[in-house]
Amino acid sequence: MYSVAASFNVKHLKKTKANIFLLSSHAHQIWSKLALSIILIVFLASCRSNQPQQGFSVEEFSPLTSGKTITYRIDSLVFTQFGRQVETRSYLMRYTIDSSFLDNQGRKSYRIIRIIRDTLQTQPWKPDGSFYITTTPSQMEWIEDNLRQVKLQTPLRPGAQWNGNRFLASNPLNPPYDFSNDDNIQNWIYTLSAEPSSFQYRNKRYENVIAVMQIDEAVNVPITIPTAYAFRNYAVDRFAKNIGLVYREWESWEYQPNTGGSGGPYRIGFGIRQWMVEYN
Repeated sequence: MYSVAASFNVKHLKKTKANIFLLSSHAHQIWSKLALSIILIVFLASCRSNQPQQGFSVEEFSPLTSGKTITYRIDSLVFTQFGRQVETRSYLMRYTIDSSFLDNQGRKSYRIIRIIRDTLQTQPWKPDGSFYITTTPSQMEWIEDNLRQVKLQTPLRPGAQWNGNRFLASNPLNPPYDFSNDDNIQNWIYTLSAEPSSFQYRNKRYENVIAVMQIDEAVNVPITIPTAYAFRNYAVDRFAKNIGLVYREWESWEYQPNTGGSGGPYRIGFGIRQWMVEYN
C-alpha cells in the first residue's frame, strides 16, 4: 500500500509541477503581450503628440513665387443711403506676385499687385493698388491698406492660437468706419480650427485647406429687436496647401436703432466675401 501511495504522490507531484509550469508559461505570455501592447500604445501616443507639435510650415500654405497669379470673385457688402440700404457689389480681382524686396527689418517680402474688372469681363483690367506679404519660418505677415496682420503663425496645427492683430493701431478701421467694432481688434485671437480638408463654396472645391478663424461674435443678430443696438464681427481666412489664400470672409458692422432720430435706424460697416476662381 505504501509503495502504491508513494507512486501516486510522485505522479501527482509531477503533474502538479507540470501544471504550474504551464500556468507560469501562460502567465508569462500574457504579461509579455500586455507589456508589448503598453509599449506600442506609448509609442503611438508619443508619435501623435510629436506630430501636432511640429505642425505644418508657413511656406506650405503661403507659397510665394514672382509671376504667380490668383484670380478671385469678390462680393462686397455696402451700406448706402446713409446706412439705410444694403447693396452687394461684385467684381473680379487678380493678385500678381511682383518682385521681392527686403523690408525695414531686412526680411524678404513680396509686392502683390491688384487689378480689378467686372464679373462679366466686358471691361479691361484696371489697377487697384498693391500690398505686400512678408514670410519668415515662423509667420506670414499680410500688410494691406495700412493693416498689418499675422495671418499664419507656427506651429500650424489644429487648435493653435495667436494674436494676429497685435501690430494694429487703435481703431484702425476709422476712417472710414466710425464704429465700435474695432475697439478691441488688437485682442482678436486667431485659431487654426482643424486638419487640412476639402472645402467648397458655390461651384468651387478646394483640397487640403486650413481655416483660420479670426473672430466670431454678434449681438442681436439677426436683428430681432429693431429698437436695440446690434453688431457683427466675423472673419475667417482659408488657405490651400501649395496655393495660398483661396477664401476670405470679413464682416464688421454695427446697427444703430436711432430711436427718436430722423431717418430711422442705420448701419455702419462693411462685408467682404472673396473666393478663388483660378490660379496659375
